Amino acid sequence: MRGALEAVLMVVDEPVPATELAVALDLPVDGVTAALEALRDEYADPAAPRGFELREVDGGWRIYSSRLFADVVGRFVVDGQSSRLSQAALETLAVVAYRQPVTRGQVSQIRGVNVDSVIKTLAARGLVTEVGEHSGAVLFGTSTEFLERMGLSSLDDLPPLAPYLPDLADIDGEGR
Repeated sequence: MRGALEAVLMVVDEPVPATELAVALDLPVDGVTAALEALRDEYADPAAPRGFELREVDGGWRIYSSRLFADVVGRFVVDGQSSRLSQAALETLAVVAYRQPVTRGQVSQIRGVNVDSVIKTLAARGLVTEVGEHSGAVLFGTSTEFLERMGLSSLDDLPPLAPYLPDLADIDGEGR
């Protein structure tokens, strides 16, 4: 089972739920989940660091390059090319991440500017995706790709915003 799991996990391009792996391998889900957890723990052994790790992201499993070697991998992949997000894209992505599901209009209202092109860019990069519709408007949310790139298992891992917000007393004092 271990070898078959490793073989499948080496070719997937997005996290795969244990239930799908169990169906593919014709094995019980509990056994596959236990094997995945054992592989994850084995790969994470600090006594024998590996260049890869097995992570559960958004309910699915996938092999990733090890966080221990993120700087090396980053240099190799980027190799001097910058594909950073603009300030506008980062701000828009933050609004979507914390307020999802959210419409373009709601994001525009929060940011105070039109975000149509920024949303298109984020969608093209696979960081946001359409998650539904409300009163004829498309609702957006973050994608699994967003979670993967941010190193998050789920949206619950997003840091709290409260420490970065001004105190209500400070806001009231400015308005007087």
